[in-house]
Amino acid sequence: MGGTGRTGEGRGRLGSVLSGLAVALGCVLFLGGFAWGAIVYQPYTVPTDSMSPTIAAGDRVLAERIGGGEVERGDVVVFKQASWGDLPMVKRVVAVGGDTVACCTDGRLTVNGEKIDEPYLRPGEPAEAGTIPEVTVPKGRLFLLGDERSGSLDSTAHLTEAGNGTVPRGAVSARVDAIAWPMDGMLERPTGFETLGAVSEPGPLRPVLVLIVAGAVLVLGGGAYGPIAKRGERRRARAAAEERALAG
Repeated sequence: MGGTGRTGEGRGRLGSVLSGLAVALGCVLFLGGFAWGAIVYQPYTVPTDSMSPTIAAGDRVLAERIGGGEVERGDVVVFKQASWGDLPMVKRVVAVGGDTVACCTDGRLTVNGEKIDEPYLRPGEPAEAGTIPEVTVPKGRLFLLGDERSGSLDSTAHLTEAGNGTVPRGAVSARVDAIAWPMDGMLERPTGFETLGAVSEPGPLRPVLVLIVAGAVLVLGGGAYGPIAKRGERRRARAAAEERALAG
């Protein structure tokens, strides 16, 4: 009986060590994931419906901090431009420096003469409520539209300004990766622009979430081991006591 007790005690000590390691590793992963996310991403609440149906007014988005030089066609970006009110805004980049953009041909936006497939627009909605005269985007600048084309104050509302309604790349502070609330998940990749060149890859949001979830599971699992193990020990002790009583 003594050997059995020592074996059970050894298992209990090993279990406690493994439980502590799981909790410690879980804390590292959980806090590391949050720290990584806080460094890479900035939350932003979208104030208007100019990006609907992709993003609605009041939605909370997660935007990856990037430099303006990393922006590609199709990206949904957060930017500030003095002539647009000098407030953070969210729009979609449809053309970059050197591109020629116009609308509409067969109801579709054209960039460098290519008709762009825009599945993020509402079904049946034209690519623009009016027309966009042919605009050549100056180097180092971006032409931006809201996904709600009939009511968005975007580059089309600033065509008479210097730069033909474009904004400098340096005005961009972040690229929207996902809608955090309500939890609609990652934005769809803008594949309609792939015929014109590379489109952006998603940021590291999925690995960040994996770290946070894995850390939480380890912390909860490791923390739960102690009470479960103690309950098992009490059950084994009662069983041993009953065996001794029967043997006596």
